[in-house]
Amino acid sequence: MELQDKIIVITGAGSGIGRALAVRFHAQGAKKIIAVDINLSNAQDTANMVNGVAMMADVAKEDDISRVIEETEANIGAIDLFCSNAGVALGENIDSSNSEWQASWDINVMSHVYAARHLVPRMAARGGGYLLNTASAAGLLNQIGGAAYGVTKHAAVGFGEWLAIHHKHEGIKVSMLCPQAVKTPMTAVENDAIAAAASNGMIEPEELAECVVEELRKESFLILPHPIVLEYMRNKTSNYDRWIGGMNKLMRHIMGIGK
Repeated sequence: MELQDKIIVITGAGSGIGRALAVRFHAQGAKKIIAVDINLSNAQDTANMVNGVAMMADVAKEDDISRVIEETEANIGAIDLFCSNAGVALGENIDSSNSEWQASWDINVMSHVYAARHLVPRMAARGGGYLLNTASAAGLLNQIGGAAYGVTKHAAVGFGEWLAIHHKHEGIKVSMLCPQAVKTPMTAVENDAIAAAASNGMIEPEELAECVVEELRKESFLILPHPIVLEYMRNKTSNYDRWIGGMNKLMRHIMGIGK
């Protein structure tokens, strides 16, 4: 996909990855960018940077996502690319509250489902469209700490696969963005999950956005701003037991747990 003259919606656009994508897509000549965030002021700041439109939405609510899609298509035009980017890092472990686990599910997984539910029929009817869903390397490799995050990001990747399998013939293209650590408000905290994810370095959102533009051009299903993730995936699938053992060793090292 070439981004010039495209109408693009980005959720979680008020900061971090979402804002970097908006700025980079604007530089590529996007026709109009709709910056969506739960914080309308932050969304407006991004929209101002790209001559775009700001909308407020809680992506955990289907009605909010449906409204964004309806208003965009009615007032601006057909959505060419929908970037389901908003996410949360909640639910550190099995003792975390049910509410944190549920919020992780609603935001990290169901937001993708809602977007597809309301967009895929429209896109298919007009011959195609593109869905870019932000997951994480944790959705391919799991992670140290952040139980609900790793689990729901796996589910997000699984849903992206399902979408591509069932709708590719209708012209629906799907990409899953799976970075390791990126310098965003989410990674500004110090915890075991961030420490593990940053072991290969923490990239700037602008670096990630550059990678996304190139991979969208190739219409790659997996977008890996940290190329080493592919090697890790191969190691994981070549010997699952060895990989589990290695991850357990890494976890004990990071958390300071003895043998």
